[in-house]
Amino acid sequence: MATEDSGIERAAILLMTVGEDGASEVFKYLTPKEVQKVGECMAKLNTVSRERIEGIIKSFHDAREDNISLVKDTDEYVSQVLRKALGEDKANLLIDRILQGNDVSGIEAMKWMDPGSVAELLRNEHPQIVASILVHLERDQASEVLKQLTERSRNDILLRIATLDGIQPQALDELNQVLSRVLAGGDKVKKASLGGAKTAAEILNFLGSSVETVAIEAIREHDSDLAQRVLDQMFTFDNVNDLDDKGIQTMLREVQSESLIVALKGADQALRERIFKNMSTRAAETMREDLESKGPVRLSEVEAEQREILKIVRRLADEGQIQIGSSGGDDELV
Repeated sequence: MATEDSGIERAAILLMTVGEDGASEVFKYLTPKEVQKVGECMAKLNTVSRERIEGIIKSFHDAREDNISLVKDTDEYVSQVLRKALGEDKANLLIDRILQGNDVSGIEAMKWMDPGSVAELLRNEHPQIVASILVHLERDQASEVLKQLTERSRNDILLRIATLDGIQPQALDELNQVLSRVLAGGDKVKKASLGGAKTAAEILNFLGSSVETVAIEAIREHDSDLAQRVLDQMFTFDNVNDLDDKGIQTMLREVQSESLIVALKGADQALRERIFKNMSTRAAETMREDLESKGPVRLSEVEAEQREILKIVRRLADEGQIQIGSSGGDDELV
């Protein structure tokens, strides 16, 4: 059901046409996750019709013509305008907030590391330091790091993430001792609006139902109101049923059929019927047959596919294509 002209695939095809040097220059501007997704797609491409290649190149040229660069260096332009308007002191306070996301702290390098390496690096560090690092990482990467740690450490760190209201410069100074040369300029990094119940909920969404339950109870023992706020921010696979029909249809266009079949093995009948309702009659019949003929699947595999679909749902929500409300591993057969 994934559309043939999905953004990732179109980007991969375009990069395959510009040569190694051109593609390598583009990759320099992508995030680790974007590099992985585009790279994987490029590796799977075998043959593409000339008509489709020409269509993608034309779309790229059209899009480029529609977007005109206003200034060469937007960060510098914003900084200068604010300084002239507000004065040096007031402007600097505001500039830190506006441009904070572009401030490379060195933790950026950890986004390129596999979760096992990150976990090994942080295993013996203070939970507060680990929490301060994990809130900078992609939510699924952070969850994979937590899976490598003991249950006690994981719960302690999640509690600290949930109660974190920002990163102080002193904390980032401590990170220099952990990351050595990887971290630079920690004393210059300003407090960031990271952490909180929403961040803890997003990480928990990737950890699986059994871990989620234990972690929530650990947070509840510390602060019952906080545990409820974390729960309210969580969006699980069952909550897909809370999407409106248009939202489900948008999601289905992005999800591979085989992935959906495995994910639905662990879904209740109400959610299955809701999915079928938003497919064509023929597609729904085929999906029912495939689901019935599919043998037992390990719960860990079901949850893995459900997490992948939830990533798509969150991306679509971030892009404003769908709306989600606030509302995961045992290895059984389902």
